[in-house]
Amino acid sequence: MRIGRAAGVTDTGRRRLRNEDAFICEPPLFAVADGMGGARAGEVAARLAAAALEEAGTQTRGEPGVTAMIVEANRRIWERALADPATAGMGTTVTAALVDTDSGTVAIGHVGDSRAYLLRDGALEQLTTDHSLVAELVSSGVLTPEEAERHPQRSAITRALGTEPTVEVEVLTIAGQPGDLFLLCSDGLPTMLSDGEVADALEAAERDPATAGEALVVAANARGGEDNITVVLFELAEGKAPAVEPTPAERPPPGPELAPDSGLEAEMVEPEASQASLSRHGAGPGGRAAALAFIVAALVIGALVLYWGITR
Repeated sequence: MRIGRAAGVTDTGRRRLRNEDAFICEPPLFAVADGMGGARAGEVAARLAAAALEEAGTQTRGEPGVTAMIVEANRRIWERALADPATAGMGTTVTAALVDTDSGTVAIGHVGDSRAYLLRDGALEQLTTDHSLVAELVSSGVLTPEEAERHPQRSAITRALGTEPTVEVEVLTIAGQPGDLFLLCSDGLPTMLSDGEVADALEAAERDPATAGEALVVAANARGGEDNITVVLFELAEGKAPAVEPTPAERPPPGPELAPDSGLEAEMVEPEASQASLSRHGAGPGGRAAALAFIVAALVIGALVLYWGITR
């Protein structure tokens, strides 16, 4: 078993001014975080969670590993909120999937109402249970699923990272099969599209993660785009991953940390930049072109100096 194609995409949506989601699409780790809090604190919480997961993602396996990395993310957000009054009360959801190709399993850790789905044999299954008020009311029989979709408190979550010194992480393990397509998403997707519509979009995109991700964002925005929309998709395939020679990874520098005594607006990177830092390898846009221009300029100057010295 190996990880096949994978893609992640995030969008601010039609109603929000900022994107407070973050995602990781770094095989074997995939994750979505949906930040919450005043000012720009939601962005900070989501970015801290993503950074903590990404640091541990290649060094851990299984449910214990997923639990440990999410608990660590909770600790960092909680301590940051204590140290910086501007971020007090911030928090984030998180849904993370860690693939173990040796065992063919996918361990999923979950806090909040970001979701994990599995498309297998044409059927879409929601793997996680929302930690939300309406989900609890549905579970207890007070609301029907249809009533929950229209409930005014449908976005109220009952569990998040960073709002308490400790957190309870829900974990599960899926035995993967070749052809499985996993979808992780923030709640900006399912609040706009039904599960059936999501499944149809995945099939219409021929289960290609990149095409499907863009299609889902477009469809959610067409329905109103009431929240930030983030989706991460990856597939499982037969066989083993091809052997590759390890090469040094050139990664953009991380965004600046937010000092406890400084303003968020002065230190915070733009949301789009923070997303890129979590998912992109290689030089940034224009990096190679700038380097090439510098080399050409240096050669021209050197030639002029040499010519001047000869003809002088």
